[in-house]
Amino acid sequence: MELTSYVEALRHDLLAAAAAGTEQTRETARLLAAALDPSARLCLVDALSALAAEVTTAWDGGSVEIRMHGREPQVVVTAAESFASPPAPPPPPPPPGADGRADGRADDDVEDGTTSRITLRLPEALKNRAERAATTEGLSVNAWLVRAVAAAVQPAGRHTPQQVIGRRMTGYARS
Repeated sequence: MELTSYVEALRHDLLAAAAAGTEQTRETARLLAAALDPSARLCLVDALSALAAEVTTAWDGGSVEIRMHGREPQVVVTAAESFASPPAPPPPPPPPGADGRADGRADDDVEDGTTSRITLRLPEALKNRAERAATTEGLSVNAWLVRAVAAAVQPAGRHTPQQVIGRRMTGYARS
């Protein structure tokens, strides 16, 4: 979405309003108009973001997001999935040892080569804590979240000796 025409209209209105004043008023308006661009853009993006949040809240299952592309916002609309036919149930887990391993674990529980995309909404404070934790560990937020979810769904008492996320390996070794 191009914001330049809206910012220019605001600048023009400010200069037109100051035209009736003194020379000092017109000069002040000219200086303010020159500094107006970043602030006006930020206010417009804030208003668009608030509108997108309201639409998402009112819309059953869909979402509207404002994403920045350079200095210009982009509106991203995600429609609700059609629930005409229920999804197939997931296959039952294989019995222990069914894949040929003595301990019953699959070769790679976390990364089987496929990925799925989800939308995760977090409170701002929790998102900031996750970003700091990921940065501290030298991971992207996505990689950190994958590791956290994998650890959370791991059966009790089972420890994964190693974990590969992207090009980074973490874990421990036994001697």
